[in-house]
Amino acid sequence: MKLVYVLLLTGCFYCGAQSEKKEPVRENASVNIEKPMKPEETEVYEPVPPVVSVSAETGIPNDAIVLFNGTDMQEWIMARDSTAAKWYLNEDGSMTVKNRAGDIQTKRNFGSIQLHLEWKSPEEVQRDGQNRGNSGVFIQNRYEVQILDNNDNDTYVNGQVGSIYKQSIPLAKASAPTGQWNTYDIIYHEPEFDSDGNKIRSGTITVLHNGVLVQDHYVIQGRTMYIGPPTNKPHGKAPIRLQDHGDNSRVSYRNIWVREL
Repeated sequence: MKLVYVLLLTGCFYCGAQSEKKEPVRENASVNIEKPMKPEETEVYEPVPPVVSVSAETGIPNDAIVLFNGTDMQEWIMARDSTAAKWYLNEDGSMTVKNRAGDIQTKRNFGSIQLHLEWKSPEEVQRDGQNRGNSGVFIQNRYEVQILDNNDNDTYVNGQVGSIYKQSIPLAKASAPTGQWNTYDIIYHEPEFDSDGNKIRSGTITVLHNGVLVQDHYVIQGRTMYIGPPTNKPHGKAPIRLQDHGDNSRVSYRNIWVREL
């Protein structure tokens, strides 16, 4: 009997000790209950995006500037002396580099752009390396996206088709067969410079080659140079230039349009 009494007494003492460890109830404690948000609190109604339609026939947006539609070269001039463009205008609605005539460039100057163009190397293969189907599209007259026939024709990878010349190796080689049409879709954001000529934001470029991403928002280091490192002197809007590589490259172009961003 004494043993039972001792056990009961010990149990009561233990329960009391445990009860004393509980946090006291705070009658005035504030309760942090977040007020539910309404859907309209995260809705915005301005600015309203402009309506852009795309031609079912040509695939060209209605706010684009058509730089070449196959009928004339009125939007282009010779880069070296601003005379009329002297490349070949073909019956199939394309134009072809005239060997050693020189580069051509747009009459208009551009900043940040979305650019679409189509190009092809000649079907007949005559040379190799950098001398096979070599041309290029220069954004703002200084940043080159390389055009080259690299089918069964290896070269330095920062100078192959789809590269930012001597700067950025393409993520993939997505070339059409030699002599067939390729597409480039290029998104370019120009660099910014302060009043003292210091670069405060680098330019960037994204390139899709035949619908395949080959340059992904690449941060441009400066002007693409054949020899030496890139430089980035301050500049504003400038022409788009197409290259005559001077080696009988015979690259052809068609369906060129641009949207200003």
